[in-house]
Amino acid sequence: MFKRIALFLATNMAVLALLSIVLSVLQSFGINLGNNGTLLVFAVIFGFGGSLFSLMISKWMAKRMTGMHLIENPQNELEQWLVSTVRRQSEKAGIKMPEVGIYDAPEINAFATGPSRNNSLVAVSTGLLRSMSRDEAEAVLGHEVSHVANGDMVTMALLQGVMNTFVIVLSRIVGRVVDSVVFGNRDGVGFGYYMVVFVLDMVFGLFASFITAWFSRQREFRADAGGASLAGKEKMIAALQRLAQNHGQSSLPTQIAAFGISGGLKSGIGALMMTHPPLEVRIDALRNSGSAVTR
Repeated sequence: MFKRIALFLATNMAVLALLSIVLSVLQSFGINLGNNGTLLVFAVIFGFGGSLFSLMISKWMAKRMTGMHLIENPQNELEQWLVSTVRRQSEKAGIKMPEVGIYDAPEINAFATGPSRNNSLVAVSTGLLRSMSRDEAEAVLGHEVSHVANGDMVTMALLQGVMNTFVIVLSRIVGRVVDSVVFGNRDGVGFGYYMVVFVLDMVFGLFASFITAWFSRQREFRADAGGASLAGKEKMIAALQRLAQNHGQSSLPTQIAAFGISGGLKSGIGALMMTHPPLEVRIDALRNSGSAVTR
């Protein structure tokens, strides 16, 4: 976790250093960009603040927003099976045992969340438990445990922080340039600056969402491969095929929907916002891989 944080922070600092140079060059041409240091500090604080705070409270939020039943002392054979399966998989994956929960929802779904590999939560829907065989459910649990072992929640939060920082800095740079060159406000800022920043915050934010969604789709392939490794390739394929029969909309709150095992299909520009690849593509990727052992 700390290596991943250090890498992302180092990358972000390098980018901010480059932006600082660009700001200085623009100011040398007489374009007033204000206090560069203040802008960069503001961007880092607000860019990373929200995403890291959401990461820290992710387990607490998931428990309360889904109203899940947390399995602390298994009360029946099914709960005992869920806990023992997650324990066995987490030991194999080299992570601390996640908390395990069941939430009431009609669709076939599951998710993992938490601030770190050793402080996480894995939850399954009642719809999944009703519709899937034990082998299929085992593969889904392996998929979610792999998300935790891969550090996906941390990586997504840090990536979102980097994207937020870019949006804040770039929209304000362009706003200053337009305000100075087009509207002639070389001392301070005028209406043009605020108008441009307002529009570009949304435009750049949309493009940033494309990047984070693309990364989210890539991590789903890795988690599928991890689930195949932990439970068996054929079990993982069977689980994805069962998910393809799930025609309902996800009832997961938007804050954690990206961490569910399945996502809705979209077309056109909406496809760029998908956090999960189409199930057929995921199944084909697994079938074409030779690394997972069938059990």
